[in-house]
Amino acid sequence: MPESCLNTPPVAPGSPSLVKGMSRRSQILRLLLRYRHSGVFSGMNLDARAVHDLPPEGNPVQFVTDLEALGPTFVKLGQMLSTRPDMVPVEFATALERMQEKVAPIPVERIYAIIEQELGASVSKLFSSFDPVPLGCASIAQVHRAALHDGREVAVKVQKPEVAAQLRSDLEVLRSFALAADHLTQVGRRVRLRDWLNEFAKTLMQELDYQAEAENLQRFGQHLRPFKPLWVPQPIWDYCSHRVLTMELAQGVRVDMIPDVRRTEQPMAPLAAALIRGYVDQIFVHGEIHADPHPGNLRVTPEGRLAIFDLGMVAHMPPRLRERLLKLLFAAVDGRGEEVADEIIGISTRLESFDEERYLRETGQVIARYAANSSFSEGRVVLDLVRIATASGLRTPPELSLLGKALLNLETVCRLLSPDLDTRRIVERQLQHVMRARLKKSLSAANLASEAMELQQLLRDGPRKMTDILALLAENRLQMKVTGLEESRLMENLQKIANRVSAGIVTAALILAAAMMMKVDTGWHLFGYPAIAFTLMLIGVFLGLGIILSALIFDRRARSREERGHR
Repeated sequence: MPESCLNTPPVAPGSPSLVKGMSRRSQILRLLLRYRHSGVFSGMNLDARAVHDLPPEGNPVQFVTDLEALGPTFVKLGQMLSTRPDMVPVEFATALERMQEKVAPIPVERIYAIIEQELGASVSKLFSSFDPVPLGCASIAQVHRAALHDGREVAVKVQKPEVAAQLRSDLEVLRSFALAADHLTQVGRRVRLRDWLNEFAKTLMQELDYQAEAENLQRFGQHLRPFKPLWVPQPIWDYCSHRVLTMELAQGVRVDMIPDVRRTEQPMAPLAAALIRGYVDQIFVHGEIHADPHPGNLRVTPEGRLAIFDLGMVAHMPPRLRERLLKLLFAAVDGRGEEVADEIIGISTRLESFDEERYLRETGQVIARYAANSSFSEGRVVLDLVRIATASGLRTPPELSLLGKALLNLETVCRLLSPDLDTRRIVERQLQHVMRARLKKSLSAANLASEAMELQQLLRDGPRKMTDILALLAENRLQMKVTGLEESRLMENLQKIANRVSAGIVTAALILAAAMMMKVDTGWHLFGYPAIAFTLMLIGVFLGLGIILSALIFDRRARSREERGHR
């Protein structure tokens, strides 16, 4: 994936580099201001006087260029934004998908130093050969070809120095902007940018841990083993650390560069079909979404298998949500628009502006077009449903966007491998296979025994509990208890109102008493006024100013009403 290199070490307070840190905040602010009306950051209330000298609003291609110029954090941010059609317009999401890497490699001596620091031995002792020319270079990592002493060829992925510190610094700046956007913009209140950014930061920090990526490689390799045409290079655990990942070398040609001669020698349709079936199985059986299976992460090996790697960013989906999404896709395949809408409402958050009538109507239209048109892909349908939901005031879970993005990327790769392959038919068949497997698992001896025990418990305790309820009703002793009111926000706000009213009464009394005592000469004077009256007046004025400032600074508008669906 595309990234730009921007490696800035952490700075100490008072150092000259601190000015660069201030410049970094300014660079980010200028990006937000430049695209404030493009739909990417819509609704932000900014002072027009601060932006009169800025260049005009850029186009999607320029937006991608600007993100790449800001470095690795913003390249990763662009990749995540491309999976969120509810946050960016379609043309921007499409441009973000085509971000390109243009990063110069760092000297191999620095790579050697990181490997030796992480693995505790010299490169010559660890490897029999190490190619100083990198296989690939991004702003976060650099990959080199090497060979172990036992003859195995491996790829060594090394994290560049100071990258982690730069990412953390940028994320802190972005959090401050996201917090402001959540209070000042419609898109912030609708999407909750700070919550989304926190999830993005957590995912990004996981990607920086190459131990976690090695575990992903091992787990995907086990899960995709039944699909023989697929191969996931496995990590060499003794040569892995948090900043160094050594794995089997995946040799071959990218799926978007397969020569015609190779296609005549080997049909690519079996590889494409296995890829779809394997990923659908991975999503709905194992609950893991690799949302970015793009051509750069896939190779057709000389043995005729499809190698899958670069599994740093993997999202996990809980079982209940997995089941709801599976039901959603089945309803979409059958053209049941109302059921699709109900499932999405059930896993989403209804905002105060939710227009249910519009949402049901537009969702039904999309599902009807999908059911009638065999060329309408599942990935595009899911992303369209996310856009409709967002426009209607419904906040969908991020997993729904990731699912749509993963399916869309799979279909793109499959068209590169085999343009005539009916991907929709393969997806539908694999979904049926997944459902049969789930039903078979539900009929296992252990599951049936567990359900039998629950049924036995219900039959044993049900009559007694029903008798207790009827007895309470007959004796008019059925009560409902509401707990926690004394600790609720309602009580807190009532106390604040009472305190402010009391302070206002005391302030008014002090000012009134001071005014009445101004004519009483007590013998002591301040600035020509009786001392006691003047003191009371000052106290009253300070209390009144305190009440006014407190109301202006700390009083907040009521948050928009939101209602969560049952997940």
